[in-house]
Amino acid sequence: MERITISLDPELAGILDEMSAQHGYASRSEAVRDLIRGWHSQEAMKRNKSEHCVASLGYVYDQRDRTLAERIAHLQHEHHHLTVSNMQLHMDHNNCLEVAFLRGPSKEVRSLAERVMSQRGVRHGSVNFVPVTVQNDIEGHDHAHGMPHMHLKPNI
Repeated sequence: MERITISLDPELAGILDEMSAQHGYASRSEAVRDLIRGWHSQEAMKRNKSEHCVASLGYVYDQRDRTLAERIAHLQHEHHHLTVSNMQLHMDHNNCLEVAFLRGPSKEVRSLAERVMSQRGVRHGSVNFVPVTVQNDIEGHDHAHGMPHMHLKPNI
């Protein structure tokens, strides 16, 4: 681990301490490391520097609009190779929060996320990308009993 020194004015230091405590970080260093990782990941995704990613796509929609649910399901079926899993939280009698877990080529994942969030009737859509490196051939690695599978290593 490399040690660095940074200077912060008292107000920023106070904010760092407050936010670190709120988020349960054991130290300022761990909070700063996490901030840098997040910043780096999002910049890599913005600049298309990562070929592959995993992502969580969250959005709220009115479940009474059957055409919207059908349109979203159709998009996810069209891109079944990108959609890993979905979870739904029924917020009230009408509104659902859905979270879709996606993985694959970054450009395709981003495109699917944008298409879902731009559907008429989707509210509060957001996506979190994690750039990854795909590891297909890992020497001495046989826990899949001969079945092909991949490992996704988070970048940094």
